[in-house]
Amino acid sequence: MRLGGPVFGKYDSPEAWVNYVKAAGYRAAYCPVGPETDSKTIRAYGESARKADIVIAETGAWSNPLSPDGKTRKEALEKCRKNLALADEIGALCCVNIAGSRGEKWDGPDKDDLSTETFGMIVDSVRETIDAVKPKRAFYTLETMPWMYPDSVDSYLELIKAIDRKAFAVHLDPVNIICSPQRYFKNAELLRECFKKLGPYIKSCHAKDIILRDNLTVHLDETRPGTGRLDYVTYLQELSRLKQDVPLMLEHLPNEEEYRLSAEHIRSVAKKEGLEL
Repeated sequence: MRLGGPVFGKYDSPEAWVNYVKAAGYRAAYCPVGPETDSKTIRAYGESARKADIVIAETGAWSNPLSPDGKTRKEALEKCRKNLALADEIGALCCVNIAGSRGEKWDGPDKDDLSTETFGMIVDSVRETIDAVKPKRAFYTLETMPWMYPDSVDSYLELIKAIDRKAFAVHLDPVNIICSPQRYFKNAELLRECFKKLGPYIKSCHAKDIILRDNLTVHLDETRPGTGRLDYVTYLQELSRLKQDVPLMLEHLPNEEEYRLSAEHIRSVAKKEGLEL
């Protein structure tokens, strides 16, 4: 288990990037370069990370492979392929994207997103990406989401079975599937279910928090770790029990201070539980 997050400040060399990661106290990091980077530079960053004992957790292929617009869909699939190839070359654990939406907003809800037809489209798009790249060490993953597949532990398992590719794995963002008061108040049980059923497949996780507001109807807000109700004791305990060394990556915060406070909270929970980050 390793804590990681984005780094702040400009860097123009692997050494400078490593210094930023270590200054933040992280042992994991997001991919420091994009797919347009030349192979020599990619390999240099990968080697520097390995020597510094920094795990590159993930590349991000954030796009909509299910877009109803043909051009957008084609560009999204190409982005997925390029970022999976980058993950494989630099030594990142996984490339992550959402499954995509059949609506106008790439990450928004649509009436068809949880249909049987869309499930099949996701299977096809993931297979197409993996089969085109044929990664040797990186995995392609889908981030859990509240209104598109995978929207639950069991739907993720169904996707793993249906996609049937060794290079397909799990990216866990538990906050994204806390989409009801039931899951909110029983999120410790949800976390245990995630790790019990998906544990062997998990390659990277996101660290956020969530709070249920009292305005009608149901209103849930993503918030900084430590300011919501996500059971971080259970989250870290379950992460620590995995056989693989999985990164826990901070995200979606507005500034460096918010990241510092988030890391401080998670480290304090880990320390009380006798866990190493």
